[in-house]
Amino acid sequence: MPSKANPRNHRNNPYALDLFAAQVHHSAAGALWRFRTELALLLTGGAAAWELARIASWMWALIIIAGVVSAVFALPWTRRYVVRRAWCVISRHRLQRVFFETRMHTRSGRLSLILWIRPTEVGEQAWVWCRAGICAEDLEAHTGEIAAACYAREARVAKSPRRAQLITVNIVRRDTLASHVTVTSGLAPSAGKANAGSA
Repeated sequence: MPSKANPRNHRNNPYALDLFAAQVHHSAAGALWRFRTELALLLTGGAAAWELARIASWMWALIIIAGVVSAVFALPWTRRYVVRRAWCVISRHRLQRVFFETRMHTRSGRLSLILWIRPTEVGEQAWVWCRAGICAEDLEAHTGEIAAACYAREARVAKSPRRAQLITVNIVRRDTLASHVTVTSGLAPSAGKANAGSA
C-alpha cells in the first residue's frame, strides 16, 4: 500500500522541481559544483604542467611549478592572499556541512545558497540566501556550531535590512584589536610598598 502512495504523492506534489533539485544536489553533478574551485585549480595546474612538459620536459615543468609555488608562499602579500582565499573555500564547505548536520535545510534536502564569501580583516564574510523554511533566527541559534565547524573564534549572523532571506555570516578567527604584547606596570609594586609603609 505505501509503495502505491509514494508515486502518487510525487506526481501530485506542486513543488516537484524542488525534488529534482535535491536529486541533482546529491548527485555527481552536485558534487562537481560544490568542489568547483578545487577542480578549476586542478585542471589549470594540470594544463599548465602539460603545456610546460610539451615545450620543455617533465623535469623542467616540475622545477618551474615548484619554483612558482615557492615564490608565492615566500612573498608575504601573495602568501596572505592565497591563505585567505583558501580559508574562504574551507569555510564555504564547512558552512554547507553544518547546514546539513544541524538540519538547516528544506524537507527535500536543499541547503541554503552561499552566494559569495570573501576574506575580511578578522576572518571571512559569507552571504547566504535562505531557502523557503529557513530564516536568520535558525542560523543565530546555531552560531556556536558554525564557529566550531569553521575552526573559528566565533560566528555572527546579521539579517539584511531590505531582504529577510539574505543573511550575512561573519566568521571571526582573530581579534585585530587584541594586544600581542603585555606590558607590566611598575607602579603596582611601589604602590604596595607605600601602603605598607603608611600602615
